[in-house]
Amino acid sequence: MPLPLIDRTVYGPVRSRRLGVSLGINLLPSGMKICNMNCAYCQYGWTRGAARYRGGGVGWPTPQAVDAALSERLQRAAANDEIIDRITIAGHGEPTLHPEFEEVVARMSAARDRNAPAMPMAILSNSTTCMYADVRNALRAIDERYMKLDGGDPFTLRNLNATRVAVDTIVDGLVALGPLTIQSMFVSDLAGRMDNVGEGAVSEWLAAVERVRPLGVHLYTLRRHPPLTSLRPATPQRMREIAERVRAAGIPALVYMDGEPHSRVPETAPSRSRNTGA
Repeated sequence: MPLPLIDRTVYGPVRSRRLGVSLGINLLPSGMKICNMNCAYCQYGWTRGAARYRGGGVGWPTPQAVDAALSERLQRAAANDEIIDRITIAGHGEPTLHPEFEEVVARMSAARDRNAPAMPMAILSNSTTCMYADVRNALRAIDERYMKLDGGDPFTLRNLNATRVAVDTIVDGLVALGPLTIQSMFVSDLAGRMDNVGEGAVSEWLAAVERVRPLGVHLYTLRRHPPLTSLRPATPQRMREIAERVRAAGIPALVYMDGEPHSRVPETAPSRSRNTGA
């Protein structure tokens, strides 16, 4: 079963296998999944009508509302001596599709600086909007950028991610963005339609990663039942093989299989301390 959609702007904190104790920020409309991908493995299920344009639809939280909700939650955390490792923009869709994304990030940064200046901000993004200058400006204001790249060829992106954005557009946007960490999901498919662990798919993906030259790569596989029931997790051996190829290219790689990573990968920016700064 997919996870239920989030009904608020600030949620958690949740314990992330990659990001520690993470206070989540959902910039999507409450209870409405908006994404310009329709990934066969998405933990929130299928997207009903993938978004073609940024800012489409109604019900987006305003920058002022995001600011107020985050400020209140950080003040509560400080009052209760609550340990939070980072603020993470994620939610149940693609956050950079927010029509006022740049202003939202600016207000979030200000709220963090007022209430918990030592806490880093992170984002999980599908990388499809990096061609827009305002999105890149906003992303650069975030301490840690974790950007999706599941394939380096049109076939994989079309079948696994169901995106209309060309792979070269995504990769060029990531190159223009600058320092970042790539996150990549690897799966096998019993039906043989959406498998990205084969030699051809991995070689194309690795070529794209080498073009981006990220600070590091996070490799992970399924932990929940996916919308496409024929998908299966990549094997530990195959994940290790892919990671070794990344490292052979001079790029740090970290593999997540059962929640425990092996081999360190640097963060997108120097990490701030864990305390709330209160």
